[in-house]
Amino acid sequence: MRTSLRCALVLVLPLVLSLDACGVEAGEPAGAAGSPEVAAPSSATPEPSATPEPSATPEPSATPESPLDFLDLAAKAMAEEPAWTFSVKGEEGLTLQGQKNAATYRATVRRAMKPEVLRSEGVITSSKGTRKNEEMYVADGTAHLREGDAPWKHAPVTDPEMRNKVEDPVAVVEEFRTYAKAAGGDVKATDTGGGTVELRVASGKRKLSAVADRAWAKKAKREFDPTAEQLRKAGVAVEDAQLTLSGLDEVLVLDAKTYRIRSHRLDFGFLIPYGGADITFEQHVGEENQGVYAGRIEPPADVR
Repeated sequence: MRTSLRCALVLVLPLVLSLDACGVEAGEPAGAAGSPEVAAPSSATPEPSATPEPSATPEPSATPESPLDFLDLAAKAMAEEPAWTFSVKGEEGLTLQGQKNAATYRATVRRAMKPEVLRSEGVITSSKGTRKNEEMYVADGTAHLREGDAPWKHAPVTDPEMRNKVEDPVAVVEEFRTYAKAAGGDVKATDTGGGTVELRVASGKRKLSAVADRAWAKKAKREFDPTAEQLRKAGVAVEDAQLTLSGLDEVLVLDAKTYRIRSHRLDFGFLIPYGGADITFEQHVGEENQGVYAGRIEPPADVR
C-alpha cells in the first residue's frame, strides 16, 4: 500500500493546451492545500482519542543512530496500538504558459494494525469547483473503491489503479526502509531539537533517466503515470526519456520520544516538453497523525 493523491487531469488542445482537472481520492469537504484537516466521520463509531502521551512507548535501551534504527522503532511504536486516524490533504495540478489547473483532496483515513484494515472517506474538488466523493476500504488483500455515485469497484490491492488510490500513512515506514537500504543510503535522519526526528529523502532538478532506479523516483513516476496517460490521449507525447524531475522532497516526522509517526509529506514535480516549452506537473500530499482510534473499522454496509 502507498501514499498517493489520485487526480485525472483531462486536457483539450485548442491553439494553446487548456487544462481541466477532475477527480481524486477519499476525504471530507475540500479546500486549498495546506495542513491536513480531519473530515467528519460518517458513522457513529467512536472518535479517535487524543494523541497518546509520549510516555506510552518505553524508551529504547540504546540510542538510535541510523535511519533504519528510527524506522524499526517507528514500526514497533505504531504496532502498539490497535488503530490510528490520519488526516490527509493534497493537491495535484498541471501548468502551461502560466495557466494552472489543479484538483485538491481531503480525507480521513483510519488504519487498523492487526489485522491490517484501512478505510478512507474523502472529497476531491477540481479547479472549477466540481466535487466528487471517494471512499476506499481495504482488507484481506482486496481494495474496494467507490467514486461519486458509481458502483463499487473491487480488485486486489496490487492492481495498479487500486495501488495508486490507497492512502496508507503507516506503510510509509516500509517505503522509507526501502529508501534507507539503497546503496549509499537515500535517507537522512535529523533531530530537529523540537521534539521530533525527521527522516528525509530529497532530490533537486534531474533528468528522470538519471535516477530512474531509485525507489523514491519510481514512486514519483508511478504517481505521475495516470496523468501521463491523460496527456497522451490529449496528443502530448510523454516519453520517460524526456521527463525531468523538477524536484522531490519526502519527509517522515517521528516523535522524538515515542517514535510514533507525527506526519508525512511528499512534494515532487515533473517537466514535460511540449511545443518548445514545458508542461509542469506538481503533486503535494500531507498526512498528519490525529491519534489512536478506539473504534472498530467496519466495512461500508454495501460491501459486506
